[in-house]
Amino acid sequence: MTIRVLVADDQALIRAGLVALFTAAPGFEVVGEAADGEQAVAAAARTSPDVILMDIRMPVLDGIGATRAILAAHRDEPPRIIVLTTFDLPEYVYTALGEGASGFLVKDTPPDRIISAVRTIHAGDILVAPHITHRLIETYAQHHRATAVGAPQLAALTARETEVLRLVGNGLTNGQIAQRLVLSEATVKTHVKRTMGKLGLSSRAQAVVVAYETGLIVPTAHRDRNG
Repeated sequence: MTIRVLVADDQALIRAGLVALFTAAPGFEVVGEAADGEQAVAAAARTSPDVILMDIRMPVLDGIGATRAILAAHRDEPPRIIVLTTFDLPEYVYTALGEGASGFLVKDTPPDRIISAVRTIHAGDILVAPHITHRLIETYAQHHRATAVGAPQLAALTARETEVLRLVGNGLTNGQIAQRLVLSEATVKTHVKRTMGKLGLSSRAQAVVVAYETGLIVPTAHRDRNG
């Protein structure tokens, strides 16, 4: 299966480098590129990519706004979005994950890891490299739990779906959840799909954010302080 990739970055050199990387890599097709967020939204509508590499800071419309617009326009089969950044901007990254981005990478990530990340995201898994993803979510969830607008309510979930969300929030894969709950992996996939559908989520990373913001998972630092 060929993975269709869209590259959005306002820096021409970085954009060209990513385009060249995926053009040369087997199993990938670059279907478009964009120099700002508005171009990214238009290109996504025109090309229906599987994965979008989205710069978080771009003119006209930034990566967060573009992510929000693209996912809103592709609710049935949304593309996977990986946020790219050269800056230490955890608040921006956290917000992007909350909007539905599937993960993030810094721009100096080695080419082989970028390729691996896109394959991981395309498979529907959360991007756990770099490993600070979960720590970042823990750090910001405490604040956003009190200030988030319209945070999804867990009341619509069954007990099993709530447990699955908690395990997804802890970073477990479908296979690991299946082992933990003594279920088939196909059944777990069904639970995950139903849970994300009920909560209006588009990525596993977004599910992690929700699990923390709703208090389903207590951040590590909070647990340590309270024994």
